[in-house]
Amino acid sequence: MCVADDDGVFPVARFGDVAELLTSHLGPLEAAVAAAGVSSDSLGRYDDLTKIEPGSDVLRLVAPVVPAEVWAAGVTYERSRDARVHESSEKDIYERVYEAERPELFFKSTGARIMGPGAPVGLRADSEWQIPEPEIALVLDGAGEVVGYTLGNDMSSRDIEGQNPLYLGQAKIFAGSCAIGPSVVSTKAVEDPYSLEIEMHIVRAGQTIFTGSTSTARLRKRFDVLAAYLQRDNWIAPGTVLLTGTGIVPPDDFTLQPGDVVEISSDPIGVLRNRCEPAEGLAPPPAWTS
Repeated sequence: MCVADDDGVFPVARFGDVAELLTSHLGPLEAAVAAAGVSSDSLGRYDDLTKIEPGSDVLRLVAPVVPAEVWAAGVTYERSRDARVHESSEKDIYERVYEAERPELFFKSTGARIMGPGAPVGLRADSEWQIPEPEIALVLDGAGEVVGYTLGNDMSSRDIEGQNPLYLGQAKIFAGSCAIGPSVVSTKAVEDPYSLEIEMHIVRAGQTIFTGSTSTARLRKRFDVLAAYLQRDNWIAPGTVLLTGTGIVPPDDFTLQPGDVVEISSDPIGVLRNRCEPAEGLAPPPAWTS
């Protein structure tokens, strides 16, 4: 785990990621970092580290938080509601959940399954309509309080979910279906979380084939409401990540292909960049095969 500023990237003693730090119970995020101790030796400039490809022998960025669990909210933007209504054979359920007080929440990933910056994300072999879903992600402490923000890519198979809403798990959970990064920004560093701009670019063979943007100002349900519903009669592990839904959806005739590069950005979090590859070819977590 490292801290980045304009002067460089500096290691934090003893901890590998934000979830480990929060589990240490050293206090709020900034206080915990200070208590853990930050090295004065820079590993390089943050912008340079974001450009290093996986597999390189030099230092590169990995997921800044490896949570025990990743959860996700759906139909939190009007654009998402419209897309889900269009794709589904059960259209009214999405209209109802968009208007309802209780949000749609579903399990997305474990920490071992998530992909970090520059790592590949997966495409299902049994889906013909696959898209990335760029989202602001909340980092929660053990009390369910929001302590930081990062970016998430909720890879989705629209045709599978559209056939039947009960196929949601298969449409959302598969090898390489969740990417997180490139950094975690403290809530204290974000003056207004409901004015964050989010952009997504999809590049194919060197050409940008899709660009979209939205703002958290368009959220139907606030971050604190989503977090509060998640912790109702539920255990929240320190460092749990909650994806907050997407307001950017490519057109209906678009589907991802192997080799496509998805770039999701939001200031001040940074750029989360991942290349699409067939899910069946992705290597499982090393601990599962050793």
